[in-house]
Amino acid sequence: MCGIAGSINHSLDIPRLTRCMYHRGPDEQTTFTEHNLILHHHRLAILDVSGGHQPMYYQHLVIIFNGEIYNHLDVRKKHGLDCQTNSDTETILHAYAKLGPACLNDFDGMFALAIYDKSTRELFLARDRAGKKPLYYFTDNKNLVFASELNAISTQMELQPDENNLHQYVRMGYFYKSATPYKNVRELPAGSYALIALDRPEPRITHWWNIHEHYLQKSSDDFSTSLAKIDDMLQLAVKRRVESSDLEVGSFLSGGIDSGLVSAIAKKYNSTLKTFTVSFDGEYDEAPLAKLVAEKYETRHYEIRINFDNLVNDIEKILCNYGEPFFDSSAIPSYYVSREAKKHLTVILNGDGGDEVFGGYRRYVPFAKYDFFKPGFAVKSMASLAKAVLPVPHNKKSKYNFLYRLADLASKNGLDTYLSATIDSFEGLEKYLTANNSILNAVKQDFSTINDTPLSGLQKIMNLDFDNILAGNLLVKMDIATMAHSLEGRSPLLSKDILEYVPGINDEFKIKGQQTKYLLRRLAEKYLPAELINQPKRGFEIPLKKWIDGQLKDMIASYILPGNAYCQQFVQKGFVQQLWERKIKTGDEKRAKMLWTLFALEVWHKKVYLGKNEMASESKLAAQH
Repeated sequence: MCGIAGSINHSLDIPRLTRCMYHRGPDEQTTFTEHNLILHHHRLAILDVSGGHQPMYYQHLVIIFNGEIYNHLDVRKKHGLDCQTNSDTETILHAYAKLGPACLNDFDGMFALAIYDKSTRELFLARDRAGKKPLYYFTDNKNLVFASELNAISTQMELQPDENNLHQYVRMGYFYKSATPYKNVRELPAGSYALIALDRPEPRITHWWNIHEHYLQKSSDDFSTSLAKIDDMLQLAVKRRVESSDLEVGSFLSGGIDSGLVSAIAKKYNSTLKTFTVSFDGEYDEAPLAKLVAEKYETRHYEIRINFDNLVNDIEKILCNYGEPFFDSSAIPSYYVSREAKKHLTVILNGDGGDEVFGGYRRYVPFAKYDFFKPGFAVKSMASLAKAVLPVPHNKKSKYNFLYRLADLASKNGLDTYLSATIDSFEGLEKYLTANNSILNAVKQDFSTINDTPLSGLQKIMNLDFDNILAGNLLVKMDIATMAHSLEGRSPLLSKDILEYVPGINDEFKIKGQQTKYLLRRLAEKYLPAELINQPKRGFEIPLKKWIDGQLKDMIASYILPGNAYCQQFVQKGFVQQLWERKIKTGDEKRAKMLWTLFALEVWHKKVYLGKNEMASESKLAAQH
């Protein structure tokens, strides 16, 4: 795990870059320069600590790499690669020299990498299938700067906000695919690579992997065959992620079956496995269930109690780490649990991806019965009538809220249905936004592409969630939360084998009746205490409403209520004040989401965007004197 950066035709300020990305690679910082190209690497040494130094060289190639290739020894054997070290970085170099970009298809891992080919004077950038490892780049067709974090790019040049993308963020709650809050700055999409000529730095992007193709490949396996295959795949995925490290590997352990399965299997390959559970005040505490798994497998268990007493002092720092407005409030406990885990080790397993790949969200249940993206006229009419007369719910965990949201979904069309089923912040209140409809044109086009395929309603929403919510929000959250503390997170449920097999299995293996994640629950019977197996999906129970009306009330008010607040230009005049005073008809949960969206935007603008520009101006003045 590392941090990478580089540029074409732009001189990098290496000291500032190092200060910004030190947490991603505190063990070593090195730079390569040739012609108009600079490559800079921050190393967090985990595999082949003594032999994996970067940049690494082979023949006419130079590489800097962030991530891990867990099957790299198998790749060497398959292609007869003659390597001199045990480093997966060297495997990538040799594989690329022999196969070119096609080598990516063999890799089981997470990666963002840059390879410079001296013979062609081209730069090759690539990201893994799910997008676990980030890679951002600035280009104006004359200069190119890339880095693992947005904050790193903003230390190298003065950037301007892209207000179209920010309008999109306010509506959706996250940045869509390659979009960022800055003009001319993009994120290389998950499952993509780019070729860039040094004499003409315009990225030519190719999508080398897409989960949609695997949804279209229908499996004929029956349930018992699928169950056995998933068991074998998960065993191999965990084994690789435990053994592909020269440092100790631990595991996050919630009360859910995803992390429970990962931890149970990991104990087989690490007899002294350390497990970590977060426990905090909220609606539900999963620590007792997690403890049952820890006791069953006799792990060295740590229960991390978080009371958020210091949240008012930490929240700006937590949000600023992302380099962009970040809506997901579960980033807060993720930050704290990562900080505590780092005190004990450097590599941690997690259950990320289990819900999106195996069908873990309660919202998937109705889509398994009916394609809400294409409701019939009668269904839509009845749902619209029901929604008009039903009172707004205030408790998101209630059965009534579930029924209300079903009516809401059935009353909508297309993309509006998807946005309501997922983040559901400004949905139904779009009239209060100042953006025009064009901000969602790209989203609508991509949605229509999926919606017009022969996939079932369940497959469509899971495909969309993998491409959007997982890549644009959840994996971003965990990468920044863990790497802020120089902690590497590994996700066995996002292994190559699982991602390329599970989408095509029968829908009923994912949602059966009212039960989510059916196949994994049956697999869990082999590994986990019975008390865990039929527990509903919960995740972090964030007391967001209490924060907004309690300990963070004054801080949030000071950010978003002033008339000159940046966030107010994205909503109609007076809306923020009316929402704050509860004069907008909406549920408490939805109100909290909208206020948090605007608060995160305001913190980014004030502390990250304006703050970085002020620092850059001060540096220029200091240099002149």
